[in-house]
Amino acid sequence: MVHWIIGLILRHTFSPPDNTRMAHLCGPMDSHIRSIEAALQVKVAHRFEQFRIEGPKAKATQALEALQALYEMAKRPIPAEQVQLMLSGDTALVDPGDGALAMQTRRGEVRGRTPNQARYLENMATHDITFGIGPAGTGKTYLAVACAVDALERSAVQRIVLTRPAVEAGEKLGFLPGDLGQKVDPYLRPLYDALYDLMGADKVQKAFERQQIEIAPLAFMRGRTLNHAFVILDEAQNTTPEQMKMFLTRIGFGSKAVVTGDVSQIDLPRTQLSGLIDAERVLKRVQGIAFTRLSSADVVRHPLVARIVDAYDTRSPDRDDTSPAPVKRARRTAN
Repeated sequence: MVHWIIGLILRHTFSPPDNTRMAHLCGPMDSHIRSIEAALQVKVAHRFEQFRIEGPKAKATQALEALQALYEMAKRPIPAEQVQLMLSGDTALVDPGDGALAMQTRRGEVRGRTPNQARYLENMATHDITFGIGPAGTGKTYLAVACAVDALERSAVQRIVLTRPAVEAGEKLGFLPGDLGQKVDPYLRPLYDALYDLMGADKVQKAFERQQIEIAPLAFMRGRTLNHAFVILDEAQNTTPEQMKMFLTRIGFGSKAVVTGDVSQIDLPRTQLSGLIDAERVLKRVQGIAFTRLSSADVVRHPLVARIVDAYDTRSPDRDDTSPAPVKRARRTAN
């Protein structure tokens, strides 16, 4: 006779009772509990510190482990996105109170939410040149800007320099009107967004007026030496090896450089080697340079983003979907 286990009811009591922790664990209007239910397809009921979880055995056990992990980090309010990240990936979250490195910004402390992100912040703090390589949504650019803002606020650097190759993502934008700043604005918009979020629009505008923040198209970096600056090269997968070498050799005394990119989204011609891929191979053993690899488990956007990244990464290599299908032409016959 075969017995099937179709469900499980787990009961757990958190003790000693701590009303503040319980409030942070459950979230506003029990929003964190509802997130656990939706993600794991279980039913969670609770009364004070007593929890009852009903669902398939594996999912109920996973829900209990999630509750226990959240309780450990519930000394302070837990952001909703942190709960989503825990439920959508198999990488453990970094407890915000475990002594991990934090960047000081207008929004308060900015910390890595996964071990890889925490390592990325540590590398930026301890190395003069840091590479952050990973898919969309893993915090490469945002954390780099947070480090730059923190360094500027502490007067560790005198200015922030933002640069990015002007390569369209599969589109031809044509002629862009305006002065130099207006022409490169569309390419640097992700960096601006992070600055506005971390510093506030007014403070960013004043920093531009005082030349504490500078935008510099990558092509215009040649011949410069950047002293006492925090320099960020974003979308580095669209540089050539020559451009990458040119950028890295601009670094002067008292400066830091962070290079970010996603090698799965290269917009260069197919015959052109990416400068980011080349740099990782050439510089991986150079002392003073750190490489941080991030993955879909580090995605801090909507949970679907991690699944989309994984789906594209596991796409069958047998078919080249980027090649256009051959066009059948009708044979013309003479009348």
